[in-house]
Amino acid sequence: MTAPRTFAIKSFGCQMNVYDGERMAELLGAEGMTPAESGADADIVVLNTCHIRDKAAEKAYSEVGRLRREDGTRPVIALAGCVAQAEGAEAKRRSKAIDVVVGPQAYHRLPQLLREVEAGGRPVDTDLPPLDKFAALPRRRRAGVSAFLSVQEGCDKFCTYCVVPYTRGAEVSRPIGDLLDEAARLVEGGTRELTLLGQNVNAWEDGGETLASLIRRLAPLQGLERIRYTTSHPINMGDDLIAAHAEVPELMPYLHLPVQAGSDRILKAMNRHHTADDYLAAISKVRAANPAIALSGDFIVGFPGETEEDFAATLRIVAQVGYASAFTFKYSPRPGTPAATMNDQVPERVKDERLQRLQALVMEQSRAFNASKVGTETRILIDRVGRKPGQMIGKSPWLQSIFVDTDAGIGDMIDVRLTAALPNSLAGELIAPGSKQAA
Repeated sequence: MTAPRTFAIKSFGCQMNVYDGERMAELLGAEGMTPAESGADADIVVLNTCHIRDKAAEKAYSEVGRLRREDGTRPVIALAGCVAQAEGAEAKRRSKAIDVVVGPQAYHRLPQLLREVEAGGRPVDTDLPPLDKFAALPRRRRAGVSAFLSVQEGCDKFCTYCVVPYTRGAEVSRPIGDLLDEAARLVEGGTRELTLLGQNVNAWEDGGETLASLIRRLAPLQGLERIRYTTSHPINMGDDLIAAHAEVPELMPYLHLPVQAGSDRILKAMNRHHTADDYLAAISKVRAANPAIALSGDFIVGFPGETEEDFAATLRIVAQVGYASAFTFKYSPRPGTPAATMNDQVPERVKDERLQRLQALVMEQSRAFNASKVGTETRILIDRVGRKPGQMIGKSPWLQSIFVDTDAGIGDMIDVRLTAALPNSLAGELIAPGSKQAA
């Protein structure tokens, strides 16, 4: 076969996959390939998959089937990401259309694997070398206004419902020098907001350095306006990181801190390593450090053995915390995880009903949080064009989208007065010159 000339990458799931997709695009670009105008016309399509949701593998194979064209041809297909890691060589047996199977810690070898395809092979690479890929990846060339920076990968927590330790490997941290260098290049390229990524991002460390000290080292970068991080674990929410939320202006007043359940019995069964009171204590410290902080969380309903009393404890913790936003899921078994074989699996109809109640409470809190911002002034980072003429969309410090009529361009920081709360966003108006400026 001839060497691919154009590519398309389709990423599913978490922000780490978005980051990985961007780095794979850089890899293929360094090989002289260009993004296809239409994904359907690409010479190679990379499906960068996620294994968190239910029936993830089946959905991945459905995507493979959709890539066959009307004339019977198809692109070279690379199955990447966590489904690739979990399926391994089985993916080739299940679908003859898959040419390459490459896991999330091996995608730096994608160009080499494509050359093997050209020679008639169907390679599989699901090795889990610690951080080898970062040394092999090309220097960052592309930079958006907001950019992800992967600082930590893998997980040692082994929550009983989760596949991440098996698909992403052991918990490892990238060296601080590499991170500062990559961040500097991104900012030089126009990035004004950095989101630090990790499966357990606040477990990042390098010698005596912690995530808090990394944030403090990044904050002085000329041109960097904002820093965020995700996803955190409650047991790694150290006092130095909490203090950074009070002392580093560039660190945005937003924290995504999953708890998963409000019942200590269920948290123990999940192997979460914390109690509900531990979580609430961390939240209390964060709010004492920065009362303006917006909180987000993750919740799983219907975990094996969950009773109505257990679920009521989850509703209580949501009511007590008061979230700006939250991600809510029904428990679904993942092959190979301990929870998949636990007794007392909760019926689907019960999970459905509990999820609806939880989502109603979360939505009520989210709307109340947005409504509380109406009439206040803040600074937003313009990151995309709105649908209406003259409309731009910016990101608030609390991570909401703000719609505003302005001639400001992408990458500009502007001061706005928030005028209306929408279901999942807000509307604002430009503060006139000479009027009170937003903090």
